[in-house]
Amino acid sequence: MRVGYPKIRRIAAGDILHFTSEDASLNTGITDVKEYGSFQALLEAEDAAAIGGPDMTPDQLTTAIRAIYPPEKEALGVFALHLTRLPE
Repeated sequence: MRVGYPKIRRIAAGDILHFTSEDASLNTGITDVKEYGSFQALLEAEDAAAIGGPDMTPDQLTTAIRAIYPPEKEALGVFALHLTRLPE
């Protein structure tokens, strides 16, 4: 899940994203990109467990997301990036 920054708006199905954290890395393929008008709309349509973890309720997830993204960022649009893990 991301908000509609210009780079995010250019992501499309078929693109590859490479994630790096400290000494670990992961290649993922974008299988789908869906845009929503709000976090609420995203959470009504998408699997909350896939976004925040299996133990987070939608309300907890909304609170966590809003702590990261203020209303002016949400107004940019909300994107669900559907990923699949690629071989290293």
